[in-house]
Amino acid sequence: MTEANLLTDHPELYEERFPDPEHRAARWAENVLARYGCGPRLLDVGCGTGRDAAWLHHRAGRRVTGIDTSHTMLAHARSRHPGPAYHLADMREFDLDASFDAVVCLDSALLYCHTNDDLTAFLARCRAHLTPGGLLVAEMRGGAFFLGNTELLDGPRTATATWRGVTYTSRTTLYVDHPAQLLRRRRIWTADDGAPPAEQHSAWRLLFPQELRYFLATAGFEVLALYDRPGPRTEPPWTEGEAPSRTASSDRLHLIARLTPHHRNGDSTS
Repeated sequence: MTEANLLTDHPELYEERFPDPEHRAARWAENVLARYGCGPRLLDVGCGTGRDAAWLHHRAGRRVTGIDTSHTMLAHARSRHPGPAYHLADMREFDLDASFDAVVCLDSALLYCHTNDDLTAFLARCRAHLTPGGLLVAEMRGGAFFLGNTELLDGPRTATATWRGVTYTSRTTLYVDHPAQLLRRRRIWTADDGAPPAEQHSAWRLLFPQELRYFLATAGFEVLALYDRPGPRTEPPWTEGEAPSRTASSDRLHLIARLTPHHRNGDSTS
């Protein structure tokens, strides 16, 4: 069995396995940005294949920059979803010598900050790159959901996708690493072309609403909204015109925060 991230190594397969033909994730992000009167300069952290960044750039008319740590994903983004400026960069360390009106983290990108130091470093990078009053918009798994809920942890989940004539099957198991406060994922891929199975391991930080509010306040952000639904990956999914709920107990969490003016460029003192 080989150790690989099949989806990251094959972005076209990623888009086949997780299609978004209605561009719901990008439309949700644009709806949030427009609702809060955000300016046009946008940084997409963890941009992946560039699908959302390109929609926001071309369809929403924003000036988008995307960063990711995967060379393969960025090459795909530049060739298949051109328009935004794409950079290889770590979310904890990026320095783009540019200012943005908003930072967007879709599909749990924020949760790759596994430790408190990671999250603090990322928020400091956001603070240094955002204009006064700039927005941080994130859509992610909700940590509070796993307090007493085990439905996502009960047994492996199987899914298939066909790409270039080959059918790929994944068996995914999730489990909670309590000391590290991580949701860990083990995924085994098999293919009907005789290739050996590939095993992938990844993890997301489980953040709770009050914990997230504390980190944001410490970093100089005011939380404008923090809720579980509706969103692009909720069930039922978000549709145009839907108002946010006042709850935060289901498996997704949506965050809108604003940088307070006196915290611009890394200054966390008033």
